[in-house]
Amino acid sequence: MNFIEALILALALCVDSLVVSTTTAFRSKMSYRRGVLMAFVFGLCQGGFPLLGALIGDVARSFIEAVDHWVAFGLLALVGGKMIVEAVRNKESDNVSTYQRINLSTFFLLGVATSIDAFAVGIGLGLDNPLSTVLWVVGVIAAVTFVVSMVGVYLGKRNIPVPARTANIIAGLVLIGLGVKILLEHLLV
Repeated sequence: MNFIEALILALALCVDSLVVSTTTAFRSKMSYRRGVLMAFVFGLCQGGFPLLGALIGDVARSFIEAVDHWVAFGLLALVGGKMIVEAVRNKESDNVSTYQRINLSTFFLLGVATSIDAFAVGIGLGLDNPLSTVLWVVGVIAAVTFVVSMVGVYLGKRNIPVPARTANIIAGLVLIGLGVKILLEHLLV
């Protein structure tokens, strides 16, 4: 996986973090200092979950090496398809209820909620890539999530809405596209 692919994957995975950070910053009127803390937690979760998934994928690789590309494709297509279906089914709505004061535990709960899909993607990464590649990809995912979450905090404080439905559909299509790429690379070699 090259840097551009890692960047595209990171952007697709952090769409939920963007939407949640924007909504949270708007609804709670948080300070930028708390926004940095939230963005850090989101980056930590968004990087940690695919790392855990990749470790599981790396262990499972020897057992399913003959079909690992199908599993990676299936996981990416499943996560991408789920994002698209949820975006189409749900009306534009707030992803976070109103908070008077948001604490660190709430940030972690939101971070975990926005990172569960990254766990499944991490399994696919672990099946298809060596651990050294996974580590730098996870670093890119964490850094991009931090930056995008800070953009969300900025937008939320400025009361600029994020089109969650459109963003999730695009992110889902990107994940499906990455899955198809992995599949084609293995089938056409």
